[in-house]
Amino acid sequence: MSQEKSTDGEESSAGLLNTKLVMTSSALFLGVLGVPTSFFAPEILEYYGTPPEGVEVLFVKAAGAMYLGFAILNWMARGNIIGGIYSRPVALGNFFHFAVVAVMLLKRLILESHSAIIVIAAVAYTVFACCFGYIISTGGQSCG
Repeated sequence: MSQEKSTDGEESSAGLLNTKLVMTSSALFLGVLGVPTSFFAPEILEYYGTPPEGVEVLFVKAAGAMYLGFAILNWMARGNIIGGIYSRPVALGNFFHFAVVAVMLLKRLILESHSAIIVIAAVAYTVFACCFGYIISTGGQSCG
């Protein structure tokens, strides 16, 4: 595990440990979303009142594959210093994913629904978007 030098010459692993926590937790979060959406798309659509036929099932399964892809990416990159020059694309990809979905969920909360699942998802996506935004802006420094 590599460590960073602090301004007074002491070694510190705070940036690595905190980005590792963000990467690990986001990998687990996306994995938990990815497995059911990949394998139980018709049941998910039925639960939300959408007929499970045609292109809707395909889109839910594609979203599940994207979640699993990001989960694997984050899991495999969790030991890297994220946000620095080498892993900046990982941080940017995660930031844009979490930020765009957070905006969509928050808009839904404001305009339509206040269901518990939407509130929980909006909070989780907003927290991850803020963490990855902070990681990008500080070049991999701690996230909290």
